Amino acid sequence: MTSQVRQPEVDLALLEIDGLTVDLPGPHGPVRVVDGVSLDVPPGTTVGLIGESGSGKTMTALAVIGLLPAGAETGGVLRWREENLLTASPARRRSVRGHEIAMIFQDPLAALNPGQTIGRQVGEIPRRDGKSRAEVRRIVIDLLDRVGVPDPATRMHAYPHQFSGGLRQRAMIALALAGNPSLLLADEPTTALDVTVQARILRLLRSVQEDRGLAMLLVSHDLRVVAHVADQVVVMYAGRVAERGAAAQVLRRPAHPYTKALVASVPAVRTRTALAHPLPGAPATPANRPSGCAFHPRCPLARDRCRSEVPAVREVEAGRWSACHFAEEVLGGA
Repeated sequence: MTSQVRQPEVDLALLEIDGLTVDLPGPHGPVRVVDGVSLDVPPGTTVGLIGESGSGKTMTALAVIGLLPAGAETGGVLRWREENLLTASPARRRSVRGHEIAMIFQDPLAALNPGQTIGRQVGEIPRRDGKSRAEVRRIVIDLLDRVGVPDPATRMHAYPHQFSGGLRQRAMIALALAGNPSLLLADEPTTALDVTVQARILRLLRSVQEDRGLAMLLVSHDLRVVAHVADQVVVMYAGRVAERGAAAQVLRRPAHPYTKALVASVPAVRTRTALAHPLPGAPATPANRPSGCAFHPRCPLARDRCRSEVPAVREVEAGRWSACHFAEEVLGGA
């Protein structure tokens, strides 16, 4: 397997992922669902991790927070404040989770405990930290108020099923902020919400990030969401990095045919006549990854080299990396 070559970032990264691999048990042996992924998340920035379903985005985020499925095997480096979390003790991983790194899950109704009130769940970390009952109540009310839950002193006693989808996601964000983390992992935080609620949640995340100086790794398949909030973008396909760089550059002038196809598949919302161009074929998955470049069966530029040789991730312009043998050709025609 070919791993991404490490490239230093200008800013000192809060989180550095270097050659991360994740193997999950399968009926015919281990399946490598994350294959040599490398990326950096500098303090105070948002990095968008994008790609179709099955590309390995969520598994990458779960590896960071240490919530992979049973039987998973990991390799590479997850460097958090100069400490490799993959070699840290289980107790250390638990201490990082929630306090230093927190996660906002895609489906808050599934992630929240249906048998506990919202207030009890948001207050769990402050209680574990030894805060008094009165102090926990104050913290919970303040957090729920900060994320826009109306009448938080009353609504903290409600159960998850008594909240709307938008309010549940706000409660999930409050729960993630309860430990005062430095990094938020947001896994498709607006997927289950309607468009207007999506916009409010995105504004809320941006506001919270700016107020607290948080870094954020945003997992999404929605390019419009990523374009709205991300500073950097990492594009994944079949468990590997296809392209990475500044969000504006990657989305306006892709250096990989897969990124170019993703951008073309999203209609321009301001142009009534704009048409989307869906990607042809089915996306490859780590379990059925083709030889060579995994995207070659769907790629209009595919040649013999693409079918036999896995492309290395290389710098094709200043601050731009692409895993395409013909990245310069893609850039020239963007």
